[in-house]
Amino acid sequence: MSSDLTTVSTSQGCPAIGPYSQAVIAGPYVFLSGQIPIDSTGKPLKGSIADKTHACCKSVQAVLSAAGSDISRVAKVTVFLDDMKNFAEFNAVYETYFTHKPARSCVAVKTLPKNLEVEIECVALTNTNGPRL
Repeated sequence: MSSDLTTVSTSQGCPAIGPYSQAVIAGPYVFLSGQIPIDSTGKPLKGSIADKTHACCKSVQAVLSAAGSDISRVAKVTVFLDDMKNFAEFNAVYETYFTHKPARSCVAVKTLPKNLEVEIECVALTNTNGPRL
């Protein structure tokens, strides 16, 4: 990888299940790969959409922390749901983590890896550049 790009890896976040990094730091930005509700062995977590959303958000927090940032520095979130019927339950949990209301897109997709119901990716600022959002 280029010297101006730094990969991020932590055992505290969901593991990468393919040939990608959990996150990459590029300049003042942290780009998180999609965080999915799986355990440390890659096994899908059981439970409600709320439970799975909590797991994704906690993984986002862990990866951001490993990158030297935090959830208050997130500028853009992309959410993938396998069914928009889960939108309200997802949002009820999401808004407890992203209280500063970053820009967001939410799309329904036909399938997600491991037939999961939710995936969250985001772009954040590092903690070394500028004010909190």
